[in-house]
Amino acid sequence: MSVLRSGFPHRPAHSLPTVAGVLLAVLAVLLGLPGTAGATGDATAGRRAPEPRHPGQDWAGSQIARHEGTAAGTAPPASSLASVEGVDVSSHNGSVAWSTLWSSGVRFAYVKATESTSYTNPSFAQQYNGSYNTGMIRGAYHFATPDTSSGAAQATYFVGHGGGWSRDGKTLPGALDMEYNPYGATCYGLSAAGLVNWMKDWFATYKARTGRDAVIYTSTSWWKQCTGNSAAFGAVNPLWIPRYGSSAGELPAGWGFHTIWQYTSSGATVGDHNRFNGAPDRLKALANG
Repeated sequence: MSVLRSGFPHRPAHSLPTVAGVLLAVLAVLLGLPGTAGATGDATAGRRAPEPRHPGQDWAGSQIARHEGTAAGTAPPASSLASVEGVDVSSHNGSVAWSTLWSSGVRFAYVKATESTSYTNPSFAQQYNGSYNTGMIRGAYHFATPDTSSGAAQATYFVGHGGGWSRDGKTLPGALDMEYNPYGATCYGLSAAGLVNWMKDWFATYKARTGRDAVIYTSTSWWKQCTGNSAAFGAVNPLWIPRYGSSAGELPAGWGFHTIWQYTSSGATVGDHNRFNGAPDRLKALANG
């Protein structure tokens, strides 16, 4: 045993910077300071929220309808511009009557695949494959919970559980559903910059794994409130906008036009109905990349 001249056993000393760092970290946790929160600079980034408690109740527009209201389930006035009718579904729709939807004129569908990194839609196979087998162009979407895990983690989970893409002419690029938090703070406890960075992480990871730029689903009201009306994505990511009424209305900053408009949450057979903003050949072009 090594003994100092004082007669006491030798113990390695801790440097002052190390001790100070530990004390600051403890103080930040106790006071809720953002000093150790990570790259986003948000206090919640270091303290992840629990996994979603009722993911089967979260779908594209579930929180839009709750916070922004709904309109009658009738289709908006016919437009002189070309469009394609579509629907979006999740587990709350159960087994979907795809042949009935096809007969009514529906030609494309988006299907919820995942939420956070813990949930997969138990009806995904019937919905995703069923729409495809009926002849529709279909794609998958991810319901984002930015407070439970990183954008990269959620994009990776999505791609691995139904959100991939193939150049078969009938598969749309994946979509990221960004809307009001069903479990707490509207903006998931993140700053505008934090949310924008989270989405950049998600989109970059998705593109690295699939080669495609994903679609973004969001409402103008939520976008303004939670991202500061960021214009960071309009030049790259197609916009899927929910607004239940006679027009798509005001768009978020960065987008000069919408690609898909979710115009009702109470349609026949399946509630959520959409219109693609273009002719069928443009929808096929989006599928082909």
